[in-house]
Amino acid sequence: MEIWLYLALIAALAAIALAALFARQVNSSSPGSDRMQELMGAIREGAMAFIRREYTAVAGFVAIMAILIFVLLDWGRPWGAIAYIFGAFLSALAGFIGMRIATAANARTAEAARQGGIERALPLAFRGGGVMGFTVAGLGLLGLSLGFLFFETILGDEQSFEIITAIGLGGSSIALFSRVGGGIYTKAADVGADLVGKVEAGIPEDDPRNPATIADNVGDNVGDVAGMGADLFESYVGSLIAPIAFAAFAFAGEAFQEEAFFYPLMIATIGMAGSIIGSFLVKPGKGSLAAALHRGTYAAMGITIAGVAAVTPVFFDGNDGGVDNTWGLFLSVVIGLFVGWFIGQISEWFTSDHHKVVKEIARQAQTGPATVALEGIAEGMRSAAFSVIVVAFGMAGAYWGGELAFDVDLAGIYGIAIAAIGVLSTLGITVSVDAYGPIADNAGGIAEMAHLPPEVREATDALDSLGNTTAAIAKGFAIASAAVTALALFFTFRQAVVDAGGSLDTLDILNIPVIVGLFLGAMFPFLFASMTIKAVGRAANQMIEEVRRQFRDIPGLREGREGVRPEYAKCVDISTGSALREMIVPGALAVALPLVVGFVNVEALGGLLAGALVTGFLLAIFMANSGGAWDNAKKFIEAGAYGGKGSDAHKAAVVGDTIGDPFKDTSGPAMNIVIKVMTIVSLIFASAFV
Repeated sequence: MEIWLYLALIAALAAIALAALFARQVNSSSPGSDRMQELMGAIREGAMAFIRREYTAVAGFVAIMAILIFVLLDWGRPWGAIAYIFGAFLSALAGFIGMRIATAANARTAEAARQGGIERALPLAFRGGGVMGFTVAGLGLLGLSLGFLFFETILGDEQSFEIITAIGLGGSSIALFSRVGGGIYTKAADVGADLVGKVEAGIPEDDPRNPATIADNVGDNVGDVAGMGADLFESYVGSLIAPIAFAAFAFAGEAFQEEAFFYPLMIATIGMAGSIIGSFLVKPGKGSLAAALHRGTYAAMGITIAGVAAVTPVFFDGNDGGVDNTWGLFLSVVIGLFVGWFIGQISEWFTSDHHKVVKEIARQAQTGPATVALEGIAEGMRSAAFSVIVVAFGMAGAYWGGELAFDVDLAGIYGIAIAAIGVLSTLGITVSVDAYGPIADNAGGIAEMAHLPPEVREATDALDSLGNTTAAIAKGFAIASAAVTALALFFTFRQAVVDAGGSLDTLDILNIPVIVGLFLGAMFPFLFASMTIKAVGRAANQMIEEVRRQFRDIPGLREGREGVRPEYAKCVDISTGSALREMIVPGALAVALPLVVGFVNVEALGGLLAGALVTGFLLAIFMANSGGAWDNAKKFIEAGAYGGKGSDAHKAAVVGDTIGDPFKDTSGPAMNIVIKVMTIVSLIFASAFV
């Protein structure tokens, strides 16, 4: 079985090598004119300055958590603390590398569009996103495989599976602050640029006269590249940890326990191979731009399904100790894969301007911002209902698959944990398609600010429009993966408590501590969303005042007088300082709350996690899809519908988009990390609570 550990290492290294190849291809392409390079340099400088300051701030939190693991947990001395720091380092490294290449790909994508149109620009933007995608997947699989090899094979530590979970918590710590901090940064800049630039001053998006434009472009990278990458890094690692740790607790002494340990690595290895092959199929051809990206994704899914179907029976061949039907596990994997895909399709239906939901929101803009807001809220709520139905039936099917496979207690829970890996098995190409979006968005901004020919902006706008849809799909995918992964980690936490001698076999909702925990858990996602939305509001107020000041105090700026430039750096500094101040309290609360409740009453903690999982998932889907729908309704009007740019309908849609900005890019995406962070913190400290 250990052969799969080494195959996983090879697959991880292959993904990292592909990321390096894509990075080389991006860097070897032309960055365009001096003006384009100047803009690209300003965006990169702002993005890298932010991420350095963010990681410096988060380092203090990481140090405190490492000390807590060392002091409170017997197995945390010293290996648990080291594993935690290792996971945090890998997550930060993935974000740093991905954002560095993304900020190099933006001007190069605009130049490729100038030289050869969409046919040259799409592959380049995708390769820029591919660096993020395959770095995240490669480092995630590499880190877990190395941790498994070191702690189990080399050290022979009986508690190695507990130690490995600390790698996941390290990734979660970076992801939480990256998502919250990056989301506050990008939306403060975006709101300031839109409300003052578009609505008050009446100038186009990405106009070089707007002082917040560079900060807005920086925000696309720190929120949607580094933030999304860190988010899915910890989801990926968490999805692998959950079934491995669960098998260690639940299948002790079973003849098939070794296979249960290594089966998750087998799925990840095959999924990585599928993602690598699929990435080479993303290039313009017959059909739409979306078809080019979907071609790679569907190929990766098909290869993964075929590979898991072929290998699973062989993997368990010769083991008759409780393995009834290995096709049950294959079923769980496929269900997980399709749950992720289906949630993404629901998000596309509710957020793409090719479908009637967005068109109806745009139509409502004719009667003002109030009806735009109401329609967007209603559609976001409706999308949450459909998404919950898909996840609920998916979990039921995965549970049945696990029970079909193993004739032992808790086999169904293992099936759910395997489904979580299925959701994320093609992570490499999924993140690549998502990270392509901010690159295309930045390319459009550079084309506008560098005064490139109109056909260049038309090409980058087409790429950006598709990027908005792929981003919405990826957010739905990330939230679905968070729900299934958190559920798998929750069951593992429960088993860890039982294994440590605690009483958490069942959660009785008539038990007062459980009821208290349920209400506290159901409340926390709303409190967290409130804190992050208000943080965006406070930061945006500062940005709005600064943009107004520059329009007022810099002669000739608003009129576009030659030689007059805004003070971009001041806006970048406002967003950076605000984001770093505002991210601390919400992020720390997500970690502190399960610790406080767990040390008071472990049954209340079980209720807390259950309540947070349900309401957090619903709230995340609602906010992400409402925000995406408002954004694309605005773009639908800007394309010429209902009076086009500058019309009253457009101004109403901009207000809707402004409401949706913190929904879809701050609070919504951060919510899926919150429910996972709370669960994995509880899992790691389970023995201390008991």
